[in-house]
Amino acid sequence: MQKKILKNSFYYIFVIFFLVSCSSIPKYPSNACKIFGEKYLWYKHSKKSSEVYDVPIYVILAFVKKESGFNRWAKPKRKKLFKIVPYKRPSSSFGYSQAVKKTWEQYKNETNNPLALRTRFKDSVMFIGWYINKTNKINNIPKNDAYRQYLNYYLGWGDYAKKVYKTDKKSIILAKNVQKQSNIYKSQLRECKKILDRKKYIIF
Repeated sequence: MQKKILKNSFYYIFVIFFLVSCSSIPKYPSNACKIFGEKYLWYKHSKKSSEVYDVPIYVILAFVKKESGFNRWAKPKRKKLFKIVPYKRPSSSFGYSQAVKKTWEQYKNETNNPLALRTRFKDSVMFIGWYINKTNKINNIPKNDAYRQYLNYYLGWGDYAKKVYKTDKKSIILAKNVQKQSNIYKSQLRECKKILDRKKYIIF
């Protein structure tokens, strides 16, 4: 009887631990130092993407916050028929970066990374760095220009080049929000980046 109780207790503890470890959303999503203090590996992954693609960490992080709110399972809300019946989702966007299937496959092919997952933070920030780098090459947008970089991310390279944003007020509003958050993260990281680079585990 006692062994059974211990076995059940171990099972419940394991389940709780698994659920907690799968929880991706940080407690303070608007504070870069607290995000990386809580999830230090996220800093290492973001830094790697920054180094590989020469993209500021604060821009990458602002994209993730806007796209998914740091929810690895994020998807666009389903459309509704007659305002009641759940219907199809507006796009195949999924994961931290909300990358659509077609662009994600392009990323995997170009980077020779067939096992990349949209629900993995490491792969998602590498994808964002890759996308920003391509935007720089395709539409000549500086990598630290969060506003115009996000317009490309949201609209796509072709529609940005066609200046679709001039008639798409939503894209302008979203891009301004990303720019604002990017500036906040930039300021915050000035205060803690040296500590993050120096120490392995930190709690803010």
